Amino acid sequence: MSPDVAGAGIEGGLVRADAVLRARDRIRPYVLRTPVVPMFGHEVRCKAENLQASGSFKVRGAFNTVLQLTDAQRRSGIVAHSSGNHAIAVAMVGRVLDVATTVVVPSDAPAVKIDRTRALGATVEVVGPASSERAERATQIAATTGATLVEPYDSDAVIEATASIALEAFEDVPEAGAPIGEVYVPVSGGGLAAGVALGTKMSDPGVRVIGVEPEVAADALASRRAGRRVELPAEQMARTIADGLRVQRVGARPWVHLEALLDDLVTVTEDEIRAAMGAVASEAALVAEPSGATAVAAAIAGHGSGVAGRDRLAVVTGGNVELDRFCSLTAAVR
Repeated sequence: MSPDVAGAGIEGGLVRADAVLRARDRIRPYVLRTPVVPMFGHEVRCKAENLQASGSFKVRGAFNTVLQLTDAQRRSGIVAHSSGNHAIAVAMVGRVLDVATTVVVPSDAPAVKIDRTRALGATVEVVGPASSERAERATQIAATTGATLVEPYDSDAVIEATASIALEAFEDVPEAGAPIGEVYVPVSGGGLAAGVALGTKMSDPGVRVIGVEPEVAADALASRRAGRRVELPAEQMARTIADGLRVQRVGARPWVHLEALLDDLVTVTEDEIRAAMGAVASEAALVAEPSGATAVAAAIAGHGSGVAGRDRLAVVTGGNVELDRFCSLTAAVR
């Protein structure tokens, strides 16, 4: 079923299918159509967003946001808050589109991500580890300088753009292998998971979408059980090695989509994430950071229900990880 037909009925407060298709066309000249890569020995296929020039999927939402700004808004600059990958993506967008960029990052962000952000020409401001602290500081900068805030996850622009990940994957699956029965996607702020769920249902409403979180930092699961968005302490979120999944509470706009479109929500252990990093490297020839391997961890562990005769698709969200850290994390489970 084509995306525009399948998505025509997805409304009720959700991002519309026509907006997704416009976003896909808008960002197409600026982002890589990443491949769907099979994992040897598993019925799992990886949507390799770690191969984006920024090293993660975040560049999709950043481009979709900034490309819609007026010339006057671009002259006033952009600002973002991020635990790392969104920082790199926004800095890259700023360089490509010639827009002055400031990014607020937490003190526990990986050095490789901060270094790459600075190398792309962005001004970097470091604050404490709490999600709220960096969000508040970025909002303050926007208010005092006139810069436009480029949201990392809580915006329709992000959801529209990340939906293109699923659209691409389902168009490419006939060439890549068996049909897809389940899609696994990490949940952090929720923009990616919301977009992938939307794009999946547009492509094939019968495919199950499974959100994945670290067991020690499962705010979305706590929210689903409570029936409302729950915020977990920064100290608890810091327990996971998946630094890109440490947002303390799912965004408001993603939450609406996740409640409507997500079929299941599961957790993985830290050891399962480490093992998945090694498996992605050895069986798919891809480098995944801990956050990027989280969905794969759930897929290869069979945490979904499984659909006979169909493969699982896992979004490998990013690959921005120092070599030493990658080796130490994967060596721990050999």
